[in-house]
Amino acid sequence: MDERNFTAHEPSPWNVPNFLTVLRLVLVPCFVALLWLSHGTRSGWLIAATAVFGIGIATDYYDGALARAQGSVTAFGKLADPIADKALTGSALLGLWFLNVLSWPVPLLIIGRELAVTLLRVWVLPYGIISASRAGKLKTSLQMCAIGWYLWPWAAVGAWLDNLIGTATGLATLSAVGPVLMGVAVVVTMVTGLDYIRRAWLLRRAAMRPADHTVG
Repeated sequence: MDERNFTAHEPSPWNVPNFLTVLRLVLVPCFVALLWLSHGTRSGWLIAATAVFGIGIATDYYDGALARAQGSVTAFGKLADPIADKALTGSALLGLWFLNVLSWPVPLLIIGRELAVTLLRVWVLPYGIISASRAGKLKTSLQMCAIGWYLWPWAAVGAWLDNLIGTATGLATLSAVGPVLMGVAVVVTMVTGLDYIRRAWLLRRAAMRPADHTVG
């Protein structure tokens, strides 16, 4: 009877939060196409790619907020939302690496960490759920900001600043921000990854302890 009541009260997957998640998935190939057409140097295409990436980020925020506010969290949303997030972030990192904007360790470390944490969550699922931490949310924000920074055609902005102030400091200053921002994002990404390993180990140990006590 409880099972029937639970099923009857399951939110329908046909809701606005899930639509936003699907929209984010649809935006991924559009973003990749625009980034490819930019060749990493064409300002118009880069601005368009950045805009699509920004829309994707917005859907990531609003789908979760709406789902919690409306009580419409569904199994589909729980599965599709992290997939959409990783698809958007991963495609941006790989695209920037392919265009020689980022060096290979950056996508390797970030994407590798995301895949490892996903597998870790699946592994400890029988023992419980590792909820997202504030540090994890900070990590996501830093990644998005760093990627958005590298997508934007700062070379054109820097050249305009150089012409405006009559020196060559504008482009140099803007060029220095990206590596620092991405470096911080990578460090926080790795630190939070280690924290997930610690939390997974503690969760599993806590879940196994009663069983061990019974056996002993």
